[in-house]
Amino acid sequence: MHPERATMPVTSQLFRGFPWAKLWGSSLFQRQLPCCPTSHRPTSSQPHPIWPTAMPVRGYRRSPDLHSYNLTPPQVNSILKANEYSFKVPEFDGKNVSSVMGFDSNQLPANALSERLFYYVAMSLMPHETLCELESAVEAGRPLSPILQWHKHPNDYFTREAQTMYFNSLRTYWQELIDLSSPGESLGPREALLSAFKRLDSDLSLEAQVGDANSFLHYWVLRVAFSGATACVAHIDGSDLYVANTGDGRAVLGVQEEDGSFSAHTLSNDHNAQNENEVARIQGEHPPSEKKTVVRQDRLLGLLMPFRAFGDVKFKWSIDLQRGVLESGPDQLHDNEHTKFIPPNYHTPPYLTAEPEITHHRLRPQDRFLVLGTDGLWETLHRQEVVRIVGEYLTGVHQRQPLTVGGYHVTLGQMQGLLAERKARASLAFQDQNAATHLIRHAVGNNEFGAVDHETLSKMLSLPEELARMYRDDITIIITQFNPHVVGHQRQGGES
Repeated sequence: MHPERATMPVTSQLFRGFPWAKLWGSSLFQRQLPCCPTSHRPTSSQPHPIWPTAMPVRGYRRSPDLHSYNLTPPQVNSILKANEYSFKVPEFDGKNVSSVMGFDSNQLPANALSERLFYYVAMSLMPHETLCELESAVEAGRPLSPILQWHKHPNDYFTREAQTMYFNSLRTYWQELIDLSSPGESLGPREALLSAFKRLDSDLSLEAQVGDANSFLHYWVLRVAFSGATACVAHIDGSDLYVANTGDGRAVLGVQEEDGSFSAHTLSNDHNAQNENEVARIQGEHPPSEKKTVVRQDRLLGLLMPFRAFGDVKFKWSIDLQRGVLESGPDQLHDNEHTKFIPPNYHTPPYLTAEPEITHHRLRPQDRFLVLGTDGLWETLHRQEVVRIVGEYLTGVHQRQPLTVGGYHVTLGQMQGLLAERKARASLAFQDQNAATHLIRHAVGNNEFGAVDHETLSKMLSLPEELARMYRDDITIIITQFNPHVVGHQRQGGES
């Protein structure tokens, strides 16, 4: 985890028929702002960059006074494609036996990347015997078997010191899983996902409390713990799709209808003030006297937008623990503004949890792809628009919808220009070799008429980092494409 607020979508695939569990996955973190009352968690008097805006169509807030540079199309493409990654599941004997054909991912950051959660999920899913093999190899100093095959993004990295600490925490976890299980046993997907989320959050907290003799590493773990991350994870086992969500990331299924069009089916719930069940849950976990203060101005304790998150120990630890840890911490931390305040009306912590909400969906042949995206995507594009863009990209078929202008008054000449632009856009749809990149292009560059506008795209991508945070949230996307033939066969065979 990186010491910035982050949202991480992760996708994983468990393949059967191997002597050990193999997991394919990707995990990209989305940075946002550090945990402080004057930036990421503003009060109601402070406009927040990710609030919905009263515009004719959903999009980024734009200002005519943006200080940005005009980028050429090649420069725009270079920025958009810098973090893209694609993986295609290999075929066996000329046939793809997996329900997943492959996935595309990309990230447009305004600030981090991390992948610790993937390892915890992998350990949680492994059978007892495989965990014992891991422990035996580590104990004897033997090279580890290639039990895990994961797809690290080129920009994912840890310092050597942090890697050692993270590995020790992970090893302690799998040792406990060994002690709690018997030969032939393994956790089911729901239990594994729940255990992985909760254990990683616990380790983040413990690492910060214990600290380290290395002052930099001590500072690092404290910054991580006081910052926060939300996560949305998809685990696919045959035709069984499990989604574990903590926070405001979202999983949306692209379903192809009989007429060839695509409809959106949301598989996760946002954990924020717009979710009445979440508000009721939080209010029910604290005394009646706190009913009016635990959620204020649509924020947890009036400060935090997501109601579930990793880290953010300022909303979990007692006041005494926070003060004790910070007083014994390195001097660098004392200059960090977001560790210097205690949330208002802080009486009965913890107020925040990393426990995920887990949903299950049985894949059908018409379920063609899954989009995992951070809130920066969904604040910009409606879910139906997202699946339409992705569906058209993957199939090469463009559904001609009636041209709308969002209530604007346009002349006949302007309408003709819009039609010509739409025709040109269709011919340029495949300039991106990555579906996630294609979707980001639309999310960042759409104008008020829903068309990708190069000038808009250029301005948004050329903004300096400190300004980019004001106009857009980070966007991280993973698009997983399903194999309808394999899914249909698995359903007929009753495979689970």
